[in-house]
Amino acid sequence: MKLTNKQINYLFIGTMVFCFMPFVSPAIALGIGILFSALGFKNADVSKYSSLFLKGSVVLMGFGMKLPDVLEASKDGLLGTAVSVILVMSLGFVLTRLLKIDTKVGLLIASGTAICGGSAIAAIAPLTNSKNEQISFSLAVVFILNAIALVLFPLVGHALNMDEYTFGKWAAIAIHDTSSVVGAGAIYGETALQIATTVKLIRALWIIPLSLVVMFFSRGQETGKIQFPWFILLFVGAIIFSYFVPTLNGIYPSFAWLGKKGMVVALFLIGSSISLKSAKQAGLKSFIMGISLWIFISVGSLIFLMQ
Repeated sequence: MKLTNKQINYLFIGTMVFCFMPFVSPAIALGIGILFSALGFKNADVSKYSSLFLKGSVVLMGFGMKLPDVLEASKDGLLGTAVSVILVMSLGFVLTRLLKIDTKVGLLIASGTAICGGSAIAAIAPLTNSKNEQISFSLAVVFILNAIALVLFPLVGHALNMDEYTFGKWAAIAIHDTSSVVGAGAIYGETALQIATTVKLIRALWIIPLSLVVMFFSRGQETGKIQFPWFILLFVGAIIFSYFVPTLNGIYPSFAWLGKKGMVVALFLIGSSISLKSAKQAGLKSFIMGISLWIFISVGSLIFLMQ
């Protein structure tokens, strides 16, 4: 029986409310979303809502983090993040030439892999005057690998008996998008979630220097403005505010809980957006490049962290 758009909207709203139940984990929410996609249940506003829930949830989770712990994680993750970004961008340039991929598509895939998935692609695309199909191809590659990572990484972490601190850093360095990093960390454990979120958002700050480099090499061309993910600054602001305003300690845990459940809702919406059609349109060479970069950063960072 085919559902009407109105019925599908009600189904999505009901499932989003269901995601707030205590027994609904991030993995379950993602699985429900993937099932919706397989059954053909689509909501035209899913992308907008998933981005809203993700960004808002990350900011709210900042109220549950301790500033001294965040500073410690930032210091430890800074070097690994810098090295990984430079190496992935360099390898991406080489693979773009070897595989004869469209230059703009190659740059977008490399940027998404090196920094923060869709956010990096959205920031770099207007600077290179990328066409809609080039952006969609790049997003499809990164998005599908994100969904795989969300399921695969916690399995690998448990198989290798990784502690939560190490797993959090690995997820932050090796998984593209913030949503999948936060989701994988939440699946693995509370400490993994905090470390993964902190290090990941430090990695996302690389959007600024990368954008400046792209603008430099694109000088003389008509380019757009940098689309910086401002929710990162709000996340940092939430951590600082909760540290210096201890009189509100009674409500910070509620904000953090709301952020975690909002993240579960975001993962459901993300899962429902997965499309085999987008995967086919992206092209084989684009996936070969994306998978090669992903394997390189995943295995390389794992070896480095497990030493």
